[in-house]
Amino acid sequence: MSSRVYRSAPRTVRALLAASRSSPLLSEGRTAAAATITTLGGKPLSVSSFYEKADLRNTPRGWVSGLISIPAAAYMFQDQEAHAAELERTFIAIKPDGVQRGLIAEIISRFERKGYKLVAIKLIVPSKEFAQTHYHDLKDRPFFNGLCDFLSSGPVLAMVWEGEGVIKYGRKLIGTTDPQKSEPGTIRGDLAVVVGRNIIHGSDGPETARNEIALWFEPSELVSYASNAEKWLYGVN
Repeated sequence: MSSRVYRSAPRTVRALLAASRSSPLLSEGRTAAAATITTLGGKPLSVSSFYEKADLRNTPRGWVSGLISIPAAAYMFQDQEAHAAELERTFIAIKPDGVQRGLIAEIISRFERKGYKLVAIKLIVPSKEFAQTHYHDLKDRPFFNGLCDFLSSGPVLAMVWEGEGVIKYGRKLIGTTDPQKSEPGTIRGDLAVVVGRNIIHGSDGPETARNEIALWFEPSELVSYASNAEKWLYGVN
């Protein structure tokens, strides 16, 4: 089996293939596994196709039939690894008005019910200088100073949420900047009235999310963990 194929296999399958070096029986399975892993589209091979693909004319068909279960496991782990690579993180902050109005639990529950995973959280009163750094892209706008005064006027609940499409859909959960233009069912549409008190902030893109997470959190404050709900959310069983 080529080194390219071996490197592309998931860790579990590589372990099985490595074990075959010390066993003649598993050595035949190693060749067969190579054939299954390289099958286009991840579709299981029939026994006949297995023989042709792996050149196992001298191998008992019973042994090869048993190996046809390998693709399912192999591709299951490949799907898991591919899925893990698709998860992204976004920065979400409940502003002082949201904290003072007692909306923390309500807002967190909306992200949790959607299926997103909380990986960092802390309550902080940012300085005005910190607020200016956060809103640096708005420094030329006439409302910049008032915006920074407000963000630094009280506690802010800073959070990082993780999930597939969380940056884009997190913004949909939040609603538009003007609560009166936000759809019912969104956080701002349901819980806020005016632009100056729209209770929540969310990153508007991947680059912004990376920068805001780095501004508000140290790397050690971000927690990576597996959620038992993920297999039900993403179909990885």
